Amino acid sequence: MSKDVAADIPAAEAPAKRAPLNKYALACAILASMNSILLGYDVSVMSGAQIFMKRDLNITDTQIEVLAGIINIFSLVGSLAAGRTSDWIGRRYTMVLASVIFFAGALIMGLAPSYAVLMLGRFVAGVGVGYALMIAPVYTAEVAPTSARGLLTSFPEVFINTGVLLGYISNYAFHGLPVHLSWRAMFLAGAVPPVFLAVGVLAMPESPRWLVMQGRIGDARRVLQKTSDSPEEAVERLADIKNAVGIPEGIADDDNDELVAIVRKNKGAHGEGVLRDLLLHPTPPVRRILIACLGLQFFQQASGIDSVVLYSPRVFEKAGIKSDANTLGATISVGATKTLFILVATFLLDRVGRRPLLLTSAGGMVVSLVTLASTLHVIAQRGSPAGGATALSGVSIASVLTFVASFSIGMGPIAWVYSSEIFPLRLRAQGCALGTAMNRIMSGAITMSFYSLSHKITLAGNFYLYASIAAAGWVFMYCFLPETRGRGLEDTEKLFGGGDGVEKEDGHGHAKSTELTAQ
Repeated sequence: MSKDVAADIPAAEAPAKRAPLNKYALACAILASMNSILLGYDVSVMSGAQIFMKRDLNITDTQIEVLAGIINIFSLVGSLAAGRTSDWIGRRYTMVLASVIFFAGALIMGLAPSYAVLMLGRFVAGVGVGYALMIAPVYTAEVAPTSARGLLTSFPEVFINTGVLLGYISNYAFHGLPVHLSWRAMFLAGAVPPVFLAVGVLAMPESPRWLVMQGRIGDARRVLQKTSDSPEEAVERLADIKNAVGIPEGIADDDNDELVAIVRKNKGAHGEGVLRDLLLHPTPPVRRILIACLGLQFFQQASGIDSVVLYSPRVFEKAGIKSDANTLGATISVGATKTLFILVATFLLDRVGRRPLLLTSAGGMVVSLVTLASTLHVIAQRGSPAGGATALSGVSIASVLTFVASFSIGMGPIAWVYSSEIFPLRLRAQGCALGTAMNRIMSGAITMSFYSLSHKITLAGNFYLYASIAAAGWVFMYCFLPETRGRGLEDTEKLFGGGDGVEKEDGHGHAKSTELTAQ
């Protein structure tokens, strides 16, 4: 971003006296984000279940590696479909669909008689993962008032971490069952929450921004009046949304035919033409926004967090913890640390800002990964931990905990918060879907290569590699990500060089927003 453009944008300032947290918006954010529990559970439960699946089904490390990581590749189907689905049927019903898919996936995995059927269950669950990852932060960002958007939009990551912790607890709770029942019970326990979540989501209002895109201004106004900090803010938010969609002043709010005609003319009703404007003919500001989103999602996963969550039992085993009970008990500490430190980010996002937390997070991850890799290298050189190596085992565990803590205070939640608030309204759902796709591709690549890379470059080499990627991520965030704290959703794209948000047609008759045109 140029210095001239930055100078024209007033600095974000926290209000002298913070408005009380809007309880209705808080309830909406909690309900929307609870789908993310299922995502965290599906990922972490595999870390313990794989121990017993390997014994019961006589499958190899390579098969385990593929089964564990393939859910992220399968989730591409859900994440890419979720953008268009949410533009078509709405954010709320898309979340209901995600719960239904999660339920089906958990049942298939828990009752699977073979590796092939397990793979089918992972596919179904993966589609649900993609839907949940994309839709929860988008809905929450669109409902939340500006003063609490960072707090509320970080909730999906809070609940992902809660799901991770519950998955680890499930591993420990069921590990004493017979081998052929233990891993099945772990998966089947994940079929219970989706039933209640689907019902709870139906009690939520639809996103006001989606309602405006459908020409339902009166419904959008009622939602904004409930989710804004003041009546004045509700009026201002509605005006900003109408301006972003391209509805001119003077159109009556109850003239649905006129409103729908305007929105459809501007190609905003159901997401038509969005991927073209994102990928084929992006304006310079859109290109910068897309690079920021994809880059942040890339580094979030490429730095190895899912490998640590998924394979922490194997890491602890290499560090000298041998029994199943002790290994699974140690993984609970990983889940607890990850969940505890996400709360730090939750309460600091709207006070400190996105950039300071991201940079602190990435720096802590680099230090932790280098320490973990160095410790594992020394342990491998000395052989089986004994005597002096016991202290090194403790350092290894501490390094894993500081790594997940560092991730949770910044990279974890802010990747989703930032991605959901930088895209203009018309591009938001499908832009976030592309970010989610990048996130899942990298998660799949990292988790499906963990064992193979460990055999090629050693376990320590794996973590040195993750450390170098995290260091590159720090540089990327420092250079390319502007601060978004305190700005309205319809205002953040100005940080990337956008204009005034007035719709106009391009040379091909397609609506293009001048908020996206480089000035």
